[in-house]
Amino acid sequence: MSDEYKKKIGLPESHALSISSSKWTQRKGQDTDTYECEERNRQGEVIAKYTVKDSTSIYPPFGRSITWTQSAVLNT
Repeated sequence: MSDEYKKKIGLPESHALSISSSKWTQRKGQDTDTYECEERNRQGEVIAKYTVKDSTSIYPPFGRSITWTQSAVLNT
């Protein structure tokens, strides 16, 4: 699943995206998974952090959206 988020954020192929924590909520007909992610460079150093929200409607037609925000830039 993190490959899908990596592509959505637009990270370089040489970087990795790992999920450090997750939270699930259900509200107003939406099932939302919130992930705290870390971007790592080739050397394995954490260089940025992101919050990714993956939301799916619990009612037909079961639409899905993925949004993200960059929460921190640690190293460039």
